[in-house]
Amino acid sequence: MYTKLIIAFSDDDTVRFVLVSTIVILSISWILLLLATKKSSNKKNPPLPPGPKGLPLVGNLLSLDPDLHTYFSNLAQTYGPIYTLKLGKKIGIVITSPAIAKQVLKDHDTIFANRDIPVAGKEATYGGSDIVWSPHGPEWRMLRKVCVREMLSNNTLDTVYDLRRREIRGTIRYLYSRAGSAVDIGEQMFLTVMNVITSMMWGGTGTATGTERAGLGAEFKQVVSEMTNLLGMPNLSDFYPGLERFDLQGIQGKMKGLARRFDKIFDTIIEQRLKIIDGNESKDFLQFLMEMKGNNGDDAKTPFTMTHLKALLMITVKPEAVRSLIKDTQPNFKEAIALTNISQMQIGNN
Repeated sequence: MYTKLIIAFSDDDTVRFVLVSTIVILSISWILLLLATKKSSNKKNPPLPPGPKGLPLVGNLLSLDPDLHTYFSNLAQTYGPIYTLKLGKKIGIVITSPAIAKQVLKDHDTIFANRDIPVAGKEATYGGSDIVWSPHGPEWRMLRKVCVREMLSNNTLDTVYDLRRREIRGTIRYLYSRAGSAVDIGEQMFLTVMNVITSMMWGGTGTATGTERAGLGAEFKQVVSEMTNLLGMPNLSDFYPGLERFDLQGIQGKMKGLARRFDKIFDTIIEQRLKIIDGNESKDFLQFLMEMKGNNGDDAKTPFTMTHLKALLMITVKPEAVRSLIKDTQPNFKEAIALTNISQMQIGNN
């Protein structure tokens, strides 16, 4: 009996020794792995600039002030001209020095050209297929070439001069016909800009004239306003990418619905344009794009697809986006804007 007890005790002792040894070996291996990973990551990624300490999980999200310019300026006095903010799972680097901003935006712009696409922007631009969100590379260079050469070149702007003048005259006639009645000037100016831009983009198709101006202007302005608000609305899915699938705030679903409405409009306009064959009409941007698509964008390696075409058309429904695009891609910004200035239009009876 004593022999059996000694054997049993020895077996238990051996098992305990094996377990303890295994745990110690695994612990040492885990610590060494952490140290090696940290050392290698420090070599690859330099330390981040200083910044305010944030809370676990949320980082500095709860401390953000609505007046961001004042908030950033105050932080710069404490942490210097470049500092770090932790926004959920994302890290933001804030630059408040013009000299450093020049290095980032001009001297080394290709390094910092890429950006994270917000969920709303991804839905509104066919997965980020436009010039704003496309990563820097062959596709982006192809889109920029299309915009500079076909959309914003001096020859193209001169070609669509008659279209711009027609829309300005149409607005004057509409306001004259409403003499003695209340008119929403802001809405009419928005619709005029929209008609001028869409006339440049796809000719007379899709522009509003006569009695349909008021209704279409209000509807179009509402849809564009909703899209703009969704693009500027803070979204948890942007700070915590793992939550994108749940769409907790419903922003992705709303933007998807608005984008679907515009997609139907684009399909209708493109279908109508394919049926129109008139060599006497001024060539507009849509016609340029369709010719580019037919030629695969003059580049077999980076073809110009229907998705690219629609993504570029999506920019045209937001006048502020077109203005920003002109500023970024056209060296002579003031001259390009002046081409659509009402004061330079010779308005008269048509």
